Amino acid sequence: MGPGTGQPLRDHRSPIRPCGTSPPYARLRPRAACPGGPQEQLATGRAGGHSIPDGLQHLLAGAKWQPGDIRDDLRSYIADTLGEPGVLIIDDTGFAKKGITSAGVQRQHSGTAGRTENCQIGVFAAYASSRGRFLDNRDLYLPKSWIGDRERCRAAKGPEERAFATKGELARHIVLRCLAPPMPITCVMANAAYGHESRFRRMLEQSGVGYVLAAPKSQFTVGCPRIDGLFAQAPGDACQKISCGNGAKGPRVYH
Repeated sequence: MGPGTGQPLRDHRSPIRPCGTSPPYARLRPRAACPGGPQEQLATGRAGGHSIPDGLQHLLAGAKWQPGDIRDDLRSYIADTLGEPGVLIIDDTGFAKKGITSAGVQRQHSGTAGRTENCQIGVFAAYASSRGRFLDNRDLYLPKSWIGDRERCRAAKGPEERAFATKGELARHIVLRCLAPPMPITCVMANAAYGHESRFRRMLEQSGVGYVLAAPKSQFTVGCPRIDGLFAQAPGDACQKISCGNGAKGPRVYH
């Protein structure tokens, strides 16, 4: 349901389009992917809009799909439902892990935990309009320790041929994918982790999309060696002092 609209989105159980082919449900057996006894499995299937659990069992245990194709289908579906001028929000998220075999896992800073953790890092793009929001795109961050160990990538089912890319470089590729039709994106937003990368800002300027990025005042910009020099040239009423909400130490104020 879109926030503030009171109108439900289209039925999420309606099909988009088939991606690939799959064996018939008759060949399937209940598997651990949908745990519980027959009654629990039946209830799970009904929760997804089916009279029997076979379809959900197939989805979890035997279906063949391409995540990129599903992503593109979802974007077309969302464009029809939420399609009005909106913003694209870039951020990365950490996923804590105990072991060392998950693709991209190592001890690294996790913004989710607020400290260094053994985790995976994913860069995500969320689309938001007045009618709702959804996760538009994503990419897995692979540290150099993984890029240099192709056998480890292969064992983890990770992308074997990918060259090392910083989170900012991943964000650039993600934004370029997201700016393709049909999503009507008018503005890209991100925190200082991405705002301090001049190549990311330049890509947004060249794409002709508006952007709001947190950036250190020492960053350079077109026509000025530092961003604070650009603000010094602006008239006094060019900036506003606004709080984006209360934090642990009071209002979080930005100019």
